[in-house]
Amino acid sequence: MVTLIKKTWFSVCLMLLLFPFSKFHSSQGSDTISPGQSLSGNQTLISAGGIFELGFFTPGNSHNYYIGIWYKFPDKTVVWVANRKTPVSDPSSSVFKLLEDGNLVLLNQSGATIWSTNLTSNSVNSSIAQLLDNANFVLKNALDSSGGVLWQSFDHPTDHWIPGSKVGYNKLTKEKQILVSWRNRENPEPSLFSLHIDQRGNTHSLLWNKSKQYWTSGEWTGKIFTQVPEIQTDPYVKNVTFVSNENESYFTYESAIPNALTRFVLNASGQYNQFVWRSNFDGWKLLWARPTQQCEVYAFCGPNGICNQQKDYLCDCLEGFEPKIPKDWALGDHTDGCGRRVPLQCDGGEKNEFLVIPNIRFPGSSKSLGVDTLAECELACLSNCSCNAFAYDNGCLIWEADIYNLEQLASNSKIGRDLYLRIAASDWIGRRGKAKRNTTLVVCTTIAACITLFGLVLVILWKRSSASADSFKMVDSLVLFKYRDLRSATKNFAAKIGEGGFGYVFRGTLSNSIAIAVKELKCLNQSEKQFHTEVKTIGMIQHKNLVRLYGFCAEASKRFLVYEYMPNGSLETLLFLKGPKILNWQSRFRIAIGTAKGLAYLHEECRDCIIHCDIKPDNILLDAEYNPKVADFGLSKFFGREFSRVLTTMRGTIGYLAPEWISGEAITPKVDVFSYGMLLLEIISGRRNNELSGGGFENYFPLRVANAVNKGENVVMLLDHRLEGNAILEELLRACKVACWCIQNDEKDRPNMAQVVQILEDLSEVGIPPIPRFLRQLQDDVSEVVVHQETS
Repeated sequence: MVTLIKKTWFSVCLMLLLFPFSKFHSSQGSDTISPGQSLSGNQTLISAGGIFELGFFTPGNSHNYYIGIWYKFPDKTVVWVANRKTPVSDPSSSVFKLLEDGNLVLLNQSGATIWSTNLTSNSVNSSIAQLLDNANFVLKNALDSSGGVLWQSFDHPTDHWIPGSKVGYNKLTKEKQILVSWRNRENPEPSLFSLHIDQRGNTHSLLWNKSKQYWTSGEWTGKIFTQVPEIQTDPYVKNVTFVSNENESYFTYESAIPNALTRFVLNASGQYNQFVWRSNFDGWKLLWARPTQQCEVYAFCGPNGICNQQKDYLCDCLEGFEPKIPKDWALGDHTDGCGRRVPLQCDGGEKNEFLVIPNIRFPGSSKSLGVDTLAECELACLSNCSCNAFAYDNGCLIWEADIYNLEQLASNSKIGRDLYLRIAASDWIGRRGKAKRNTTLVVCTTIAACITLFGLVLVILWKRSSASADSFKMVDSLVLFKYRDLRSATKNFAAKIGEGGFGYVFRGTLSNSIAIAVKELKCLNQSEKQFHTEVKTIGMIQHKNLVRLYGFCAEASKRFLVYEYMPNGSLETLLFLKGPKILNWQSRFRIAIGTAKGLAYLHEECRDCIIHCDIKPDNILLDAEYNPKVADFGLSKFFGREFSRVLTTMRGTIGYLAPEWISGEAITPKVDVFSYGMLLLEIISGRRNNELSGGGFENYFPLRVANAVNKGENVVMLLDHRLEGNAILEELLRACKVACWCIQNDEKDRPNMAQVVQILEDLSEVGIPPIPRFLRQLQDDVSEVVVHQETS
């Protein structure tokens, strides 16, 4: 019988979640403040449904306090701040109060007013302030039966845009309702990143960071973020609306799912994020971030900063510059950027120099000059005291005053160019002096190292005969094993645990008791390229869903790869071979998600995009807890982020090959998506897709799934019969839909792997996929069925 998992009603979940929280705060137990009442210390207001809370808070390790509104669960995520520019130091002696004249005020410990609603009201003693369940804090006349609002926090947003709130402007007060990011995680003061409305004629657009357009009222199609390629519209948002009347113009939206929360936030690093929460989540889940690369955020590193996406610490100052406010840099706030350590002298008394910085993506703020050579361009920059840098790239470009948005690209980038940075003469001399001191230090260190090395060589020669499996050296974080070490670790290659066209795999154990799998490659001429590809690919990356390469051996004609040992072997063995162990649905679904996460990492999070090119059950290995790890990178293909597709010869396994492979077109990471879709179908069925057990092509499993999903039939009949129907129906249906989207003929119709993860984890909805064109052709030509066989 199928186990059906039903969603718990949101109201019940809310009560259960809020019960333990209710004793954490000393509160007035109300959502309302009346005239003369106040909050101080740890007193708070809680909205009627228990979703939002208002009171004093302190961000991070800061010693400053603010009045704010936050989600009461799953954590205290602050969505609105009143006094973001003027904090108080002591909440116990500070007061947030509703005065008799109808104004809300914040008084510091000295009794001075540091924040106020600044209303001119005739409704003395009749106003109340109430925290609503949508996080809107409203000030209204209690005697007004029409519910007229005198003031509301939704008219004064900070960095969050939540359902019902506004981004726009008030035509009466001339005030803009814009999102402005925090300075850093400990300081909610407004930063330079913003989201606001731009009006041009009769068209209103929602602009992010002053240039990136997201929504346009004149072109509204009903889809969320129409320029972002998604399978479906945003499942957590509905009715994104542009409202315009004589008083105001603004964008707003509603939540689409009753038992879910969603929020948009312009974070301190300038990225625009959407987060979602549901009753079965353990916290907020990031649905997406725009832009996906942090270095694409305009002015993220501030003036005269340089961004490097390959480094953990993304921002650095240009040579000759230093952070203007070092303590802010330590908190990830680079908006003030860098200033020169030594000012440029332009009176002719000091000669400036130029430092060449290679592989730079130029910012767009350059000025073009009509000169014909590099030397003339350099002279033009020297003669202009405002010129900080120049470049000669099919013409002379110069940058005056501060430079924003420089990005350091990888050394193999095809679009990187040389930038000539102007350096003060005294800085240049200091740099040369430092280089000389470094050279002297290097020479002395080298001599000492040589003496030490000579002694070590003598010791090593003496002990060489007793060298064990621990006698290896590191090469770019990989271990360079000796053949005799591997022979010893595998007991002369006695325990063979696998074989294939590549060669054999043996189990071994290092002297430190680490279990390893040693892969021997045969046919050296054919496998040498795959050997180098595998080392280059998996040796430079680590992810919990990618198999770990410990090292390799390359002695004479011998080629070995040494991996972490995976005790449960390959997914192929457990899916297709008859044995006592049958993977239950929970394990299969976890394997599907883990494999998708590993591929998403290869495609989108590595420095270079990596296409695996051979996704199939044989290349998914399982650890002791049956967690999946993508393996066998011998056919992988790299291409830089500046390329959208690459042309290569056909590789992989028939039965998992995308149509563009067979037609000879240039490929993208979507070829892995197609292979993953075919793999997912096999996880569901527990048998090879090409197995036809009577009934001809109508029994071709991908076609059966596509028809069942398209017609809304019961997908339980598609499940591996050995599971006897024991599966979570919602997960099974999502998996079937995802598989059918992944195997669409046109790569543009397939999701990317990050979207696959979101759908499988129920973070994003998925619609009914059309039947792929190659499956529809089966009804006319049975020979279209692709069989499972290896290609060269």
